[in-house]
Amino acid sequence: MNVNSPQLSTTTRQCGDMSTWLLLGSLSRPRLSLAQSIAQRREFSISVPRRLADVDDVFDPSTIDRETDEVDVCIVGGGPAGLSAAIRLKQLANEAGNEDFRVLLLEKAGEIGAHILSGAVIEPTAINELIPDWLAEDNENRFEHATPATGDKMRFLTKSGSIPIPAPPQMNNHGNYIVSLNQFTKWLGERAEEIGVEVYPGFAASEVLYRPDGSVQGVATNDLGISRHGKPKDSFERGMEFHARITLFAEGCHGSLTKQIIKKFDLRSESQPQTYGLGVKEVWEVQPEKFQKGQVTHSLGYPLSTDTYGGGWMYHFGDNLVSVGLVVGLDYPNPWLSPYGEFQKMKHHPVYKSVLEGGKCISYGARALNEGGFQSIPKVAFPGGALIGDTAGFLNVPKIKGTHTAMKSGMLAAEATWNALVNTDAGTIFLYDYEDALRKSWIWKELKAVRNMRPSFHSPLKLYGGILYSGLEAFILKGKVPWTLKHKGTDYSATKTADECPKIEYEKPDGKISFDILTSVSRTGTNHEEDQPVHLQVKDWDKHAEMEWPKYKGIENRFCPAGVYEYVEDETKDLGVRFQINAQK
Repeated sequence: MNVNSPQLSTTTRQCGDMSTWLLLGSLSRPRLSLAQSIAQRREFSISVPRRLADVDDVFDPSTIDRETDEVDVCIVGGGPAGLSAAIRLKQLANEAGNEDFRVLLLEKAGEIGAHILSGAVIEPTAINELIPDWLAEDNENRFEHATPATGDKMRFLTKSGSIPIPAPPQMNNHGNYIVSLNQFTKWLGERAEEIGVEVYPGFAASEVLYRPDGSVQGVATNDLGISRHGKPKDSFERGMEFHARITLFAEGCHGSLTKQIIKKFDLRSESQPQTYGLGVKEVWEVQPEKFQKGQVTHSLGYPLSTDTYGGGWMYHFGDNLVSVGLVVGLDYPNPWLSPYGEFQKMKHHPVYKSVLEGGKCISYGARALNEGGFQSIPKVAFPGGALIGDTAGFLNVPKIKGTHTAMKSGMLAAEATWNALVNTDAGTIFLYDYEDALRKSWIWKELKAVRNMRPSFHSPLKLYGGILYSGLEAFILKGKVPWTLKHKGTDYSATKTADECPKIEYEKPDGKISFDILTSVSRTGTNHEEDQPVHLQVKDWDKHAEMEWPKYKGIENRFCPAGVYEYVEDETKDLGVRFQINAQK
């Protein structure tokens, strides 16, 4: 990330390093290198790693050739969208008797599902299509951790009380399931490997490769074994290139390669700017007498101010487990606001505290969400590939659900890919059929019906105007209106200066219901190799502080739910503070 810009705070605030949950599971590398793993499967030779430069030499990895592998389809990202696309492709290939059809999936997490936090309500529409017997008792590989949603509550919170309000029909969870999305994604990964998908966790795609005609040729994985100072270690291994006729990008919100693709092919030329939210979530083990298996609760109002979009949730699932969280729209105007602080405050409200008190927080995570909805969906097809899942922005914002739409988009892309490959012998492929199928699907219909709800909260009546308008559309107009409301603009354009806004002071965490950031981060289970390059870069530390501190008084301290960005007191600086990124040493 380049943070030498007047928009550092706001750009980082939009998503920063939060393209996935901050997360669970080991991030250790597989014992075998990627080249070795593929060589075992595909029986081709690999080069022997060697020390490439002395410590004082200038090291340029690009001078070293990469190993190259040719596959039919390459998928970047092992979440629900990418895995659904992979499974559907192999289903079609196997049905056609083409078992040699190669589908390769790259996932940056150390294992499938490790970057997905537990506790989500999913609609089964897509999974019912993809694997109809996913819950069947006679299926020995069925998913065994689904909790049927049994009840819905919607509450408007005041500081000390709550008012029941009718939930929009779109938020009815009858027939849905509360799951550990981590377990569900891991299960999908097992089904993918079972059907013949080549799944490689622990390797991140770091570069988009292009053909001479400008179309996407595939991706390259990141180099491994480079020190914090950019020097090769004894374990150095050059990344691999994967060439494919079709490459599907399923990176999730604000994916780094997706951003490059969108810019290169101008995929946002006909859509509104994407807007974002930040979700902060915990999973608790609660006392059995407080557990209501299958109960789904959503809330609006407190602790957020009326000019800040967002809401909370609480899902009871599994064995005495409760997922609790808060989503905050990142177009909030007050730079003193901390999404993490608001979440900790929310848990002390009686609606939440009455359930959590006496329990134990067992995990924590946070992630960015695409909240632009229908208006902000870019073009999804380009020469040589397509965007699928949350990287394209298929989240249903009022529902706070996107797993079903992500999976369906992957399946539609898979079907279009298969048809294109079997009907085209050579040359660049453009997935026109994917865009057409998407517009004819229930994804398009569902997102179009709720397109005006999120932007309605920008009205002069703020929260109350949004609730009234959304209720009108949900219960009476049913989304069938001839107009489409626009988003006000980019999230950062809504940010006011610190002097324009009341300062927000957050109470000290009690260590029982609320916690400090360091305690929460310790519950994410993340483990990183310390001696590796830091991906967050600042060109000019002092210049950044001079541009941002006087206006926003350290907004970076507050918008990051992991304590990565920080201003610290420093009497040697003219401002009296110094900006630092805690990942760097």
